[in-house]
Amino acid sequence: MRNLFKITLQNRRNLHGILDDLSRDKLLKIPEGYRNNIWWNIAHIVVTQQLLLYKLSGLQVRIPDELINEYRKGTVPDGTAPDEEIKMVSGYLVPTIEWAQEDYNAGLFENYNEYTTSAKVTLKNIEDAIAFNLFHEGLHLGAIVSLKKILMG
Repeated sequence: MRNLFKITLQNRRNLHGILDDLSRDKLLKIPEGYRNNIWWNIAHIVVTQQLLLYKLSGLQVRIPDELINEYRKGTVPDGTAPDEEIKMVSGYLVPTIEWAQEDYNAGLFENYNEYTTSAKVTLKNIEDAIAFNLFHEGLHLGAIVSLKKILMG
């Protein structure tokens, strides 16, 4: 598990770099033919990790409910985001993984509500959720890279 957390942390640092490197306009731009933007993908990654690990374990999520409602599966961006929200999500990118690792090591994820994802993968325990979360983040990193290429010409 330690290596999965390590890989996820590196992915989050990479995402943090993208947030820092791109202009607000580029983060929020939804290119023609796309349903979302770079910003939505990054915020969605943070939200989904909290739902997969904490919510399905019956634990309190560690981010505001407003973020969850705005960026959970099935939501679509409108091309806007308040500066405070961008700063907030940026501030959660790395700590949410560090907290999850600490909570995992402390044995907090005792229970898990089995869940079948839209990818038809059934998560039976926290270890499944941690592994699937990394897969999910990889999918969205691919979308982000694709969006970035289009936006940068």
